[in-house]
Amino acid sequence: MRELTGKQRKYLRGRAHALKPVVLIGAKGLTPEQIKAIDAALLTHELIKVKFLDHKEEKQELATAMATTVSGHLAGMIGNIAILYRPHPDPEKRRISLDAIGAEE
Repeated sequence: MRELTGKQRKYLRGRAHALKPVVLIGAKGLTPEQIKAIDAALLTHELIKVKFLDHKEEKQELATAMATTVSGHLAGMIGNIAILYRPHPDPEKRRISLDAIGAEE
């Protein structure tokens, strides 16, 4: 999967503005159960928010690890919330299309 352009990340952050976090990262950090929940949420929604309740000083590293583990993209960090994106594997079921956004970069 190719890397997101700046315009694509900006577009995704805008789309994520109204979303509520679907996964919370607490005292235990990033657990296999949370990875499964993130993977399932990305399959269903394509674009999700993950909120850090603890481990706030390591949030950037954890968010990057989350995106890599689930074969997704880190669209951005806003405060203690990470925005993750992964297109649906079936092109017919995709809700978000980034093809026309940022293609000129």
